[in-house]
Amino acid sequence: MALNPALGPNLEPAQKRMALTTNYLSFTDGDNDFAQQYLPELYEQEVERYGNRTIAGFLRMVGAEMPMTSDQVVWSEQNRLHVAYETCEVIDDDTIRVTIDPDVSAAGGTVGNKECAIKINNTLVVYGNGTTGAGQGETMKVLVTAAPDNYQGGGAAVDRTCDVTVACYTASGLTTSAAPTAGVFDGSGSSGGLNSAVAVFVYGSEWVKGSNTDALQSIEPDFTQYSNSPIIIRDKFEINGSDTAQIGWVEVATEDGTSGFLWYLKSESETRLRFEDYMEMAMVEGELATAGLGGDSVGAIALGNPSMTGNKGTQGLFAAISERGHEYQNFAGTGGGNAALTDFDDILAQLDFEGAIEENMIFCNRSLALSIDNMVANVNGSAQSANNGASYGLFENDSNMALNFGFDGFRRGSYDFYKTDWKYLNDASTRGLAKDIEGVLVPAGTSTVYDQMLGSNIRRPFLHVRYRASEADDRRLKSWVTGSVGGAYTSSLDAMEVHFLSERCLVTQAANNFILFTT
Repeated sequence: MALNPALGPNLEPAQKRMALTTNYLSFTDGDNDFAQQYLPELYEQEVERYGNRTIAGFLRMVGAEMPMTSDQVVWSEQNRLHVAYETCEVIDDDTIRVTIDPDVSAAGGTVGNKECAIKINNTLVVYGNGTTGAGQGETMKVLVTAAPDNYQGGGAAVDRTCDVTVACYTASGLTTSAAPTAGVFDGSGSSGGLNSAVAVFVYGSEWVKGSNTDALQSIEPDFTQYSNSPIIIRDKFEINGSDTAQIGWVEVATEDGTSGFLWYLKSESETRLRFEDYMEMAMVEGELATAGLGGDSVGAIALGNPSMTGNKGTQGLFAAISERGHEYQNFAGTGGGNAALTDFDDILAQLDFEGAIEENMIFCNRSLALSIDNMVANVNGSAQSANNGASYGLFENDSNMALNFGFDGFRRGSYDFYKTDWKYLNDASTRGLAKDIEGVLVPAGTSTVYDQMLGSNIRRPFLHVRYRASEADDRRLKSWVTGSVGGAYTSSLDAMEVHFLSERCLVTQAANNFILFTT
């Protein structure tokens, strides 16, 4: 019988020793065969073209992590100490109508337990805050001459108001003037009656000799309560048993120090790093599911899909600031330098209006960081003469010195601000993709709040994470291995599964002191 030789590579010999397409195997052909005469020069290590790819660390810088044992964290925050009403109107010479609860849904009668906090014999400052009318920007001092009349008009959605009877100190009435400098609140002058927008606040009281305060009511502080619920974050990495023994020619190198020539180590390490970033990103970006939306909303899907029942979301940092804090749009939009200083002074005015917390951190993207640097540099340089130029400090300048045009902190008014880059806002695979948020101002220090679970006042960082934990289970960051590979022998599956889980939520206290910078 005939001998059938095995087929081999189709090589043609050459008369001289040289590399030709007919006598060697090409690495670039087909399957990139390593069984060839001439091996390429291999770089075993990957090139880290994106630098450190992790973005976590923001919450560790500004807050803390604390355990909890419940499905909900509840806290209360103090309201303002003094009595003031911004939405009021003058209805005649001696009456101011104060709006207490806007748009109360009821058909009439007394609704809720809020009454007007203005008392008889209080002295008030009345300020004309309307956009039109003779009383715009004027102030007048008045005395409350009768107990406020709490009532509510009819209708399905009305403003709960009360009428306050007053007497003017420097005028014969609210709509008349005794002198050119006195306040005149005769705004629109429409035939339907006066409708002058005013704001009032109490600055004291005046009583006559021998007066009796038996009928005087005390003021009970409002109870303002906030809450948030944790969400469960999960991920998984899987590798089959055969691939765990596969050695690659590329050396593994990751941000957490993992190294070696087993490629699955890189996959497992990056899954863990990605999950740790998700734990922070979920606290920053989280949203509460709005009930009653229907359609394809989270709430509606949960009703029709039992596997999603209970998905309700959580309130993250951006959502909390949008709801209870402040948003500053297009900072330094008219140009950097002194133009940005005007914008920043608007922020200072709002900080004065809120809590006047002296130290604040600004976490910003590259655009906002440069705008702030230009602002501080221009202010500093404008104080120098044209011959001296800008000086960012006391140093002996020479040709070999590198000037530092960046600023880590500065003081404006009575506030200290510290600025740092937030990689999350710059990274092209996170918020740097949208570029709609430029930074966030976070107050430094702690706040005193009443903890409903502990039943006492406690001090907490304004921003902190609560995670589920007890003596039986710590769910801050759980990881476990299942399967029959990698030291785990828990099932007949010829694979290794690495599971990750965390249950947590973010507590944003005193959000009125936070500012979100948007484009």
